[in-house]
Amino acid sequence: MRVARFYAPGDIRLEDIDEPTTGPAEVKIRVRACSTCGTDVKISRFGHHHIDPPRVMGHEIAGEVVEVGADVPGWTAGDRVQVIAAIPCGECSFCAAGQQNICPNQVSMGYHFDGGFAEFMIVPVNVLNVDGLNRIPDGLSFEEASVAEPLACALNAQELVRINPGDDVVVVGSGPIGCLHVRLARSFGAGRVFLVELSRERLDMAAALVSPDAAICSADADPIATIRELTDGRGVDVAITAAASGAAQEQALQMLARGGRISFFGGLPKDKPTITLDSNLVHYSELTIVGANGSSPDHNKRALQLIAEGKVPVKDLITHRLPLDQVLDGIGIVSRGEAIKVTILP
Repeated sequence: MRVARFYAPGDIRLEDIDEPTTGPAEVKIRVRACSTCGTDVKISRFGHHHIDPPRVMGHEIAGEVVEVGADVPGWTAGDRVQVIAAIPCGECSFCAAGQQNICPNQVSMGYHFDGGFAEFMIVPVNVLNVDGLNRIPDGLSFEEASVAEPLACALNAQELVRINPGDDVVVVGSGPIGCLHVRLARSFGAGRVFLVELSRERLDMAAALVSPDAAICSADADPIATIRELTDGRGVDVAITAAASGAAQEQALQMLARGGRISFFGGLPKDKPTITLDSNLVHYSELTIVGANGSSPDHNKRALQLIAEGKVPVKDLITHRLPLDQVLDGIGIVSRGEAIKVTILP
């Protein structure tokens, strides 16, 4: 079968390898769609300390069951499924407290296990043990189902930062995650949702799809002043930084109204993880700063349902569909910001 395997930074190879065999506690799927994301770009450039190469990449996975291990109940060939990416242990104190997304023993598809840039893939027992293999609702395509994983991460963040009906929200960063945040905030009843982005071309592409109440190019205008003007000087109730930028975090803090909340959704580069924070701004305005890390199996289930019910449409966000042999082209398109979502169809 054909796969895309990571060997080293700058060395991802399209190869033909033997089709995997199914163990008694595993499920084998025919991968039908595996979407790409910025993490794939980072892995291709820098690798990852959890990846022991060679490793099949890809973690936004949807497919069709083709074989079920003898010890696995409830699944049959032909079932349409979506696979979680981040896999909690299900046994530690964090998992017991319902905080599976920050499980210290977490492992991941495409990192510890071969992922979805392949024609066939094994769903390991680790996924099955935490109910991380999800049925795709009728009427939902494999492509749309593959976007449930990033939406699940956005869902975790927005539940932590608490978007209330009528809230003014600003999303900083107009990539695929930023677009999902705009639509998800609306599904939670946000009053107005603003979108801020440094690149005019990227902003225009995203705004044409998700129609924010205002699209602000921070290369052309001061985003803080613009947000203040749009809110009559008050500021927004919620800010979400969907960009790996310390400057974005610093600016978004200054866009908040008194009592506002901010989600630091996008992680910062490891060589520059700090920002300058005006502690008095947080103190006197009673601001709340919330982190967000990944998602739980339950977030994935609910994200699938949000897509299936039409509350968070994703089909139009998939701007590029490529065969597996063009996966490197797809990662390049993502790295250059030329797409919203690139989905690989093995």
